[in-house]
Amino acid sequence: MRYGGALTGIILSGGKSVRMGRNKAFIEIDGVPIIRRIYNLFENIFDEIIIVTQQKELFNDFKAKFHTDFLPDRGALMGLYTGLFYSSHQYSFCVACDMPFLNKDLIQYLIDQTHVDDVVVPKTSDGLHPLHAIYSKKCLGPINKFIEMGKYKIIDFYPMVRIKIIQEEDLLKYDPTKRSFVNINTPDDLNNYHRILLR
Repeated sequence: MRYGGALTGIILSGGKSVRMGRNKAFIEIDGVPIIRRIYNLFENIFDEIIIVTQQKELFNDFKAKFHTDFLPDRGALMGLYTGLFYSSHQYSFCVACDMPFLNKDLIQYLIDQTHVDDVVVPKTSDGLHPLHAIYSKKCLGPINKFIEMGKYKIIDFYPMVRIKIIQEEDLLKYDPTKRSFVNINTPDDLNNYHRILLR
């Protein structure tokens, strides 16, 4: 039986955007900042939205809950831990703030695959996508253990929990181009996107 409760939507916006040179969350795609695109979509799916950020003052226009990492400069794993800790629900869907092409139908499909597993994560030919995945609060203990060991790669804690991997063939039914997993990390990523628009 699938999980029938509500989920929290978590947006990680705590990175330094070193490769981009400016805050990735506020880069505009089609005239709309990426963070606003994500937030607007989340409003239609989740009854609770958490933004994990070190700069709360940048998000005054968002009706979300804001939390800073328990420990600074520990990467996305610490952001995930922080979001899960403060989440009001057993399960949360977590994404990075630089993913402008999220797909509501695909997210809903992942939610529908949530049963008793602790992680529901998509896998494409590029590998696992841990920042487009669902996590339960049962992940908090294992994540904390890895943080205490100084290990901050998200997928490293996966062997310690129950994980369900959603294969690419199932994902393509909802997102044939796999645009959901596109990150705008660098100026080249942004230029590539604009070149695609001009074709």
